[in-house]
Amino acid sequence: MIIKRILIVCSLFIFLGSFASAKVTQLNYKATFGIFGTVGTIKNILTQNNNTYKIKTKVQLAGMAKSILGGQVEDYISTGHIENGLMISDKYTMTSTKKNKIVKKEYHINHKTKSITKRYRKWIKGKLTKDYTQKLKFYAKDDLLTLYFNIGHAVKEKGKTYNFRAVGLEKQNGKVQITVPSDKKTARYKQDLGKANLYAKALIYQKNFRNKKGDILLGIDKDGFIKKSVIKDILMFGDAKLVRTK
Repeated sequence: MIIKRILIVCSLFIFLGSFASAKVTQLNYKATFGIFGTVGTIKNILTQNNNTYKIKTKVQLAGMAKSILGGQVEDYISTGHIENGLMISDKYTMTSTKKNKIVKKEYHINHKTKSITKRYRKWIKGKLTKDYTQKLKFYAKDDLLTLYFNIGHAVKEKGKTYNFRAVGLEKQNGKVQITVPSDKKTARYKQDLGKANLYAKALIYQKNFRNKKGDILLGIDKDGFIKKSVIKDILMFGDAKLVRTK
């Protein structure tokens, strides 16, 4: 399960539609994990116009990870609107497919009432075995995909820490802390990420990280999208890396 969690988190950092004058961007990433080598690929299609957007992301496992997890595939879709140049999520869907099992989590965000409704469904061999709906205990304008793609435009001031909430991170009440280092503190980032237009660090809390705390180091490209990310200190296995290939 640890490799699955890594790929999902990498998607944190992670558009297709019938828009008349839409801008379409495709971003692909390769995920590697210590001695395991390449463990998966992440393909994103981003479509947006002046008012709306849609993101489609597919996470596919490779190598040993594919064998361990039975060829599991993760599909993510985020749709919503644009405010002040940033994507605001209205609906977020996560679908996990593994052999004869499908799990789907669907989130609807009501910005007027500042509430989020989650529907969870599971099918085994085509039969629906679980179906329930619940309201989350927190409100957020972002989901995991919009947070990832908004970072280059939402965090710019060096030496500052930003606090966000994102749908898809219920275990930590959606909380994500992102810090942009000052120029004097970028040595560590350059060592792990190489050259980038802007550096940042996302702090998350997961049981797979040492001391229940893990850092995701982010290198942001000139176009505002993530160029490379490194997840530090994963129990027993070291670092996981996500590198942009397109």
